[in-house]
Amino acid sequence: MSKLFKRTKILATIGPAVMSEESITELIMAGVNGCRLNFSHGNYLERDEQIAWIRNAAAKKGRSVSILQDLQGPKIRLGELKGNHLDLKSGDELILDSALESHDGGKTVPVQFNLAERMKVGEPLFMFDGKIKSEVIEIVSKTAIKVRILNDGFIMSKKGLNLPDTDFGGDIITEKDMADIEFGASRDFDYVALSFVQSASDIDKLRQILLSHGSTAQIIAKIETKKAIETDETLEEIVEASDGIMVARGDMAVEAGAEVVPIVQRKLIALCRKHSKLCIVATQMMGSMVDNPEPSRAEVSDVANAVIQGADAVMLSDETANGKYPLDAVKAMKKVILYTQNHSKVLPIEESPVGFSPTYDAISSAAARLSEKINADVIVCQTASGATAAALAAERPNLPIISVTSDARVASQLALTYANAAFVRPYSDDYGIDLARELKNSGYLKPEEGKSELLVVVVSGSRSREHGTDTIKIRYI
Repeated sequence: MSKLFKRTKILATIGPAVMSEESITELIMAGVNGCRLNFSHGNYLERDEQIAWIRNAAAKKGRSVSILQDLQGPKIRLGELKGNHLDLKSGDELILDSALESHDGGKTVPVQFNLAERMKVGEPLFMFDGKIKSEVIEIVSKTAIKVRILNDGFIMSKKGLNLPDTDFGGDIITEKDMADIEFGASRDFDYVALSFVQSASDIDKLRQILLSHGSTAQIIAKIETKKAIETDETLEEIVEASDGIMVARGDMAVEAGAEVVPIVQRKLIALCRKHSKLCIVATQMMGSMVDNPEPSRAEVSDVANAVIQGADAVMLSDETANGKYPLDAVKAMKKVILYTQNHSKVLPIEESPVGFSPTYDAISSAAARLSEKINADVIVCQTASGATAAALAAERPNLPIISVTSDARVASQLALTYANAAFVRPYSDDYGIDLARELKNSGYLKPEEGKSELLVVVVSGSRSREHGTDTIKIRYI
C-alpha cells in the first residue's frame, strides 16, 4: 500500500484549460487532491459551475477533494494602455495616475490603485512581473506618482505592479475581497487563501470576517511580501495564526529577491511541520508544461525537493489553468512525488511538532514511531475535528494515514493534509477499524506481499471522554 500511496498532495488551479466537468474529473482521477479557484479572474457564475463540477467529480471518485478560494488582495495593476504596449528606456520618467481614465500613448498612464496614498519617494516599484524596475521620485498629486525607469523594456495593459518596500498598514483586504469572501462563505469553501500577508494581524482580521459570515473555512496565508519574511519571529507568528501557508514564490521573488525563495521555502515547511499546519509550495513547479508535454529537469528536481523537505502539497498554477497539457502536468507531478517518496525519506526538522495540544502531540508521535517499529501497513485515525490527523501528519510517517470522521467538512479539509486519505462514516467507537476492514475487502488497502492480514495502528478516543484522542491500538485485519 505505501508503495502506491501519494503522501504529498497535489493542488491544481482551475481555469480556461479545464473548464468542463469532464476535464476536472480527469484531473481528480489522475491524482489531484484539491482545486484552487483564483478570484483574480472569472465571475461568480463560472465559480458556481466549477464548484459543482469539482464536487461531482469527488463523489465519482468516492473521496474528498478540497476547494481553495484564493483572494486577489491588493494586487495592483496598470490600466488599459493605448495599443496595449508602451516602450520604456532607462532614465524615462513615468507618471502613474489612478484618476486617469484613458491613455493617449504618452508617459502618463492609468493604474488601478491610488499609489499616492501608500508610496513614498525613494521606494522601488516593479512592473510587469519585475521586468521593469523603477523608483518613486515624486508624489505628483493626491492620485498620481512619478517614477524613474531604471532599465529598458516595455509594459502592457493590466500588468501587475510590485511594491516591495511599501507598507499597506494592515489594509490588504480590498472591497473586492470582501464581496468574494461573502460569496465564498455561502458556497462553503474549505480554505480561503489571503494574498500579500504582512503580519499575523492580517490573519486575525480575516478570521473575524469569516466568522461574521458564518464561515468555518480554514485560512491559508500566502507568503509573498518582504515584510512577512523580515524576521523569523514574524514568519512564525504568521504560521501560528493561520491554518496553513502557501509559499507564493512568484511574487516573493519579485518583492524580496529570487535568491531568498529557496531558504524561505525551507523555513516555512519546517515551521508548518513544527506547528502541525498545512504547507503548500506554489508557482512554476512545472511551469514549462504550460507549452510542453514534459517538465524540465530543474522542475522535476524542484518538486522532488519539496517532497523531501516535507511539504503537504505542491501546486500547479498556469499548468492546469491555462496550459496546453493540464492532465500531463498532473501525471508528471504525481510520478515525481511517488518516485521521490519511495526512494528518499523526508528530512527531519530540528524541533518536535507542537500542534493542537501536548496530549495529541505525544499520542501522534508515539503512534508514528510504533507504526514504523512494527512495520505496520497503515495508520487509521478516528478524528472529530481533524486535529489528531494533522498532528499525525506533522510526524511525516513513512506510510499512509486513513482518517475517518463523521464530519464531511473535516474530511474535505484533510484532503490536502500530508499522507491523509479521509473518509466520512457515521460515528461509532470502532468506526476506524470497521473502515479498515471495508477498505481491505474492497482492495483499496492491501497487506504486505505474502501476508493475508493487514497490520493496522489505530489512533482513537471516545466522545464520552473529555480529552478526546487518548488511545493507540494494534489490530490485525
